Amino acid sequence: MPTAVIDGIPTRYEVTGSGPALLMFSPGGFDSSLEGWRTVGVYRRLRLLDHLARNYTCVTFDRRESGRSGGRLERISWADYVRQGVGLLDHLGIERAHLMGGCVGCSTVAAFAVAHPERVLSMVLYSPAGGVKYRMKQHDRFRSHAVYADEHGLAQVVSLARGSDAGFTKDPRVGPWARVIRTDAGFADAYARTDLDRYRATVTGMARLLFDRDTVPGPEPEDLLGLDVPALIVPGEDTSHAPSAARYLQECLPDNEYWDVPVAEQTEESAPTRVLKFLAGVRT
Repeated sequence: MPTAVIDGIPTRYEVTGSGPALLMFSPGGFDSSLEGWRTVGVYRRLRLLDHLARNYTCVTFDRRESGRSGGRLERISWADYVRQGVGLLDHLGIERAHLMGGCVGCSTVAAFAVAHPERVLSMVLYSPAGGVKYRMKQHDRFRSHAVYADEHGLAQVVSLARGSDAGFTKDPRVGPWARVIRTDAGFADAYARTDLDRYRATVTGMARLLFDRDTVPGPEPEDLLGLDVPALIVPGEDTSHAPSAARYLQECLPDNEYWDVPVAEQTEESAPTRVLKFLAGVRT
């Protein structure tokens, strides 16, 4: 698959289908690779990408620090994830696009629309990640990693990450840079030599600022309230995708359609049809 260097970070991406551009921010938490649209949770059975590519140019990619994309040791913010998406559109020569997020990808989609509304035709926010238990799980994950790094050192984090294929979501001990450690020897060497106090500040700062609320993280509600971008919101219903998170977006976004259907009734027959109907109705 092709790779583009965006903000100094290699980004693996794939372009599928034809028609208006649809930039898709993958599900999968800290393992948000482009394969997630075909392999993760509800998306595996819905086959959304296969159906959407019949009418749209679907751009999927590995989020930084995920899949085969690169990364950088820094306190990552939602703005950094937005920068990757904007850079990919620029690389492909796409001025305006529909955006779609799955799971945590919804946060980046919303942040992208707030920062660059002139480049966004619409938003599809599918099973947005958020809720009280989601926030608690994310903080616990970062806390577990910080404890392991403190007790064993960053060189041991590198060794642990190289000894398995688990990502940060499945094994918090390996940390949010595990994928890059495995694919970039230079990064791994520099990571292992990082000052531990400085590293701890980076990790704790990421957790506190990325997951700072008991609903959908990302842009401030006041910014969402002023956003003039049409959105389709599809709820999830588990501890990482609380229904309250989807309702929060419904409350905040002035121009939205809320598909009030239980996850069990979101099928390959119904879900792609509903998304395509929404996209087709967006005035460009």
